[in-house]
Amino acid sequence: MSFFERLSNGWKIAMNSFKILKENKQLIIFPVLSGISLTLVIASYFTGLLAVNGWDINNIGEQNTIITYVTGFCFYVVNYFVIVFFNMALVHCTRLYFRGEEVTVRKGLQFSMSRIGAIFSWAIFAAIVGTLLKAIQENAGIVGKIITGILGIVWGVATFFVVPVIAYENMGPLKAFKRSSQMMKEKWGESLAGTFSFALIQFLGIILVGGVLFLAGSLILPVAGIALGILGAFAIVSIISAAELIFVSAVYHNVTNDPVKHFTQQLIDGLFEDKKKD
Repeated sequence: MSFFERLSNGWKIAMNSFKILKENKQLIIFPVLSGISLTLVIASYFTGLLAVNGWDINNIGEQNTIITYVTGFCFYVVNYFVIVFFNMALVHCTRLYFRGEEVTVRKGLQFSMSRIGAIFSWAIFAAIVGTLLKAIQENAGIVGKIITGILGIVWGVATFFVVPVIAYENMGPLKAFKRSSQMMKEKWGESLAGTFSFALIQFLGIILVGGVLFLAGSLILPVAGIALGILGAFAIVSIISAAELIFVSAVYHNVTNDPVKHFTQQLIDGLFEDKKKD
């Protein structure tokens, strides 16, 4: 299958994901809650850093290395926990939809709460990886930055299915990572055309919506333009994030032989061809 055919299939799957989101608009609340929570986490983290450094930003870089990595690790844990918690809630709501059951925000949050131990275990595992990559990046010069850049991409691909795996397969973090990696190897095409499609839509959406709101607000007040532009970009990112998680859930359920509404076998196989056949 050619590159452009894969892009075409990826685009179709993306559009089908948006159809599901349109039928279940309440799912957008999960990336919104995740974004708000992460903003509060980041604000709290930097406020704490400033506080322990006498509210002088110039002192932050002079911290003890061990303390820096410990605080960074704690930040990663909370960060990953928040992301996976809300992502899992959305993925579960998608599953309910696929099975013809009632979809509610409450059910999604309740499911994530029921898997909170697994989510926390994964957050610690991911935080260890993130801290190690940061240490390599900061202590190995340009080579370290190149290595961590490559490893970051590999990590993103290998953990493509990790949220549904943690949600529905009783595995620890390492086994979940291996399981997700194995699924990607078995269903890996020449490119993740769907992800490319979402990235393209998000980029164009931010430029168009964020740009228009920024210009409109700037006619009244520069600060208003900035605020409206940020809100517009946040809205686009939330919508795309929700649609992309629906996409991940659909592909996961297809790979595990669960019937998936709005997604045909031909489209899924076109995007994730069995590597053994390549």
